[in-house]
Amino acid sequence: MQNRITELFGIKYPIIQAGMIWCSGWKLASAVSNAGGLGIIGAGSMYPDILLEHVKKCKNATDKPFAVNLPLLYPDIDKHIQTLINEGVKIAFTSAGNPATYTPILKQHGIKVVHVVANEKFAVKAEQCGADAIVAEGFEAGGHNGREETTTMCLIPHIVKSVKIPVIAAGGIGTGRTMLAAIALGAEAVQIGSRFVLSEESSAHINFKNEILKAKDGSTELSLKKLTPVRLLKNKFYEKVKDAETKGASIDELQVLLGKGRAKKGMFEGELDEGELEIGQISSYIKDILPARVIVENIVREYNEALREIKDKFI
Repeated sequence: MQNRITELFGIKYPIIQAGMIWCSGWKLASAVSNAGGLGIIGAGSMYPDILLEHVKKCKNATDKPFAVNLPLLYPDIDKHIQTLINEGVKIAFTSAGNPATYTPILKQHGIKVVHVVANEKFAVKAEQCGADAIVAEGFEAGGHNGREETTTMCLIPHIVKSVKIPVIAAGGIGTGRTMLAAIALGAEAVQIGSRFVLSEESSAHINFKNEILKAKDGSTELSLKKLTPVRLLKNKFYEKVKDAETKGASIDELQVLLGKGRAKKGMFEGELDEGELEIGQISSYIKDILPARVIVENIVREYNEALREIKDKFI
């Protein structure tokens, strides 16, 4: 399974664990990296001292490459970047901001940069800014999402045609079969979030994990489109948001309703009624909590099995 992505990152499998807010600390990142994928520490929910702690612990837990996800709109982004430089982190996944601002700085310090996009415009811009690869994230993904609402099946081939650097597919991917589908569309790796939320090493609260296990087809919906679109698991907070949106609530009114700390309350502290529960559409397919190592092994096995089935049927 070697290609430009595995060579770029120095990993065994083109499987990347998403840098998810409140769910992906050093334990999950190191476990995925040790299993042959690329683990990512999600810095979006971390103060600078907390990120430093996670980076140091991750370095102690694995001798394999790992990355840090940097939401560029984070207020202490300069401090986060300095942590990566000081600690010798070699890979950064940037999102939620202009790649032109920080990509050159990261590259100057020998850090490989991958930027997350949801449309062609920003994919091309990221490439022009010097990004080494792109994550193209479809509408199915959990958490913050693109306004275009383009599905992964439509987005990936479009982005692949638009850039020359490697494309990593994200959104609705959690099995070996969906990984194979993404590769068939032209991606050279997959970024997986929801499946790794339901890992033993994920820092998501057990209440949140158990609620995801109950998810069915249609249990999530893209909400808060006037602010920043975010895919949520339906709960009492989601119902309040939907009711407000149906009544034509303004941006200010939605901001008041959202308040502060909703994601932490739901995903990290396990408050299932009033918390914000961010998860992808693939959640309805996941029915167990497994070690990250087993998740990676299962995805690789399923990928190879599906590939053999296709060859037997059509070749």
